[in-house]
Amino acid sequence: MSLARGLVDLRPLRTSAPFARLWAGTSLSAIGAQITTVAVLYQVWEMTHSPLWTGAIGLAHAIPMIVCGLWGGTLADTMDRRTLVRWTTTGQIVAVLGLAGQALAGVESLPLLLGLVAVVAGCGALGAPARRTFPTRLLPRDQVAAGIALQLMSFHVAMLVGPALGGLLIAEWGLAVCYLVDAVAVCAGLVGVLGLPPLPPLGDTGPARGLRAIADGLTLIRRRPVLHGSCLTDLIATVLAMPISLFPMINEIRFGGDPRTLGWFLSAVAVGGVTASLLSGYTTRARRLGAVQLGAATVWGVGLTGFGLAGPLWLALACLALAGAADTVSVTSRGATIQLATPDSHLGRVSSVEHVIGVAGPNLGNFRGGVVAGLTSAPVALASGGILCVVGVLAVAATNRPLRRFTLADGELVASGAGADGDR
Repeated sequence: MSLARGLVDLRPLRTSAPFARLWAGTSLSAIGAQITTVAVLYQVWEMTHSPLWTGAIGLAHAIPMIVCGLWGGTLADTMDRRTLVRWTTTGQIVAVLGLAGQALAGVESLPLLLGLVAVVAGCGALGAPARRTFPTRLLPRDQVAAGIALQLMSFHVAMLVGPALGGLLIAEWGLAVCYLVDAVAVCAGLVGVLGLPPLPPLGDTGPARGLRAIADGLTLIRRRPVLHGSCLTDLIATVLAMPISLFPMINEIRFGGDPRTLGWFLSAVAVGGVTASLLSGYTTRARRLGAVQLGAATVWGVGLTGFGLAGPLWLALACLALAGAADTVSVTSRGATIQLATPDSHLGRVSSVEHVIGVAGPNLGNFRGGVVAGLTSAPVALASGGILCVVGVLAVAATNRPLRRFTLADGELVASGAGADGDR
């Protein structure tokens, strides 16, 4: 493949004006979210100086994400998806303003802080399954992977800019300004959603509601090796090898606890992610999406093992950049695989499971990392998690042949109704 074809595919921004508007708004919102991530980490650490409590931030995210994410999947398959995302984004704005309020008032209440974090996470999770269906509804099928890659690129640019900006804002103006900036950014994201056309679910939405609807989605995932293999790969990578809760402890032990260095850790992950996004054409045009996903998840584990063992700052940042690049490739290939291998009638519910794993999984992983670090040390928690991740992903690769061989053509068979069930 030529270098030109390997660069990021910009066709989705030219093909669909609604997608372009959504992408622009979401990009600004993602920057605000990263600023808040650093602010919450810093605020909890300053209150407690405990890796267990910074890990508990992950738990505050994970619980509402599991509950609201699964519920959001059933809503996305039974109501207009644009309407659902509009109201959940409005809820996020209110909760972020609550974070700003507690910082301005100087209320040092850990339960209040974590409770507001949980509300932000719950609103986001409720709308996330519907958001994940947007590329398949707004773009031609051959551009879905490129659309997902563009979304990831904006996320990693946000990770590059947001944490460093967050560290600067904390040092110069304090926590309240960070949260207010995030509130403005989420408003920009809402504007992008308001520009979408109506997006009701297609096909048979069926009579199933509530737990039965969730069960139908889980049954579809269980029956298709490509879907449950993709979900298991992400679960292994996130729960076993998530480093963010350990950043403050590593920063204090090795680099003096400077908030700017804490921002550099997150920005290093973003450098790798942005680099991989700029070269995402190699991923989005790859024939074997499943094999690409498995290989990238393995490299993610290797990079985080290296971060846990690294001493010099430059080496630690390089390992995080490698992990960030691998994560981008993995998420792009996995997202395209799941979106293309799922019929629209179940896309909201399957997307909700992907969201729960993809977002709650890292937060559970952060909690795991905090617990292990509290019992041992941060380097041990990082290195052991990375090694277990590599072993787990290799086991999935060895036992799931349909995932290893999944291609865009397989997704087209599913869309046409052929090969809908079974192990292929």
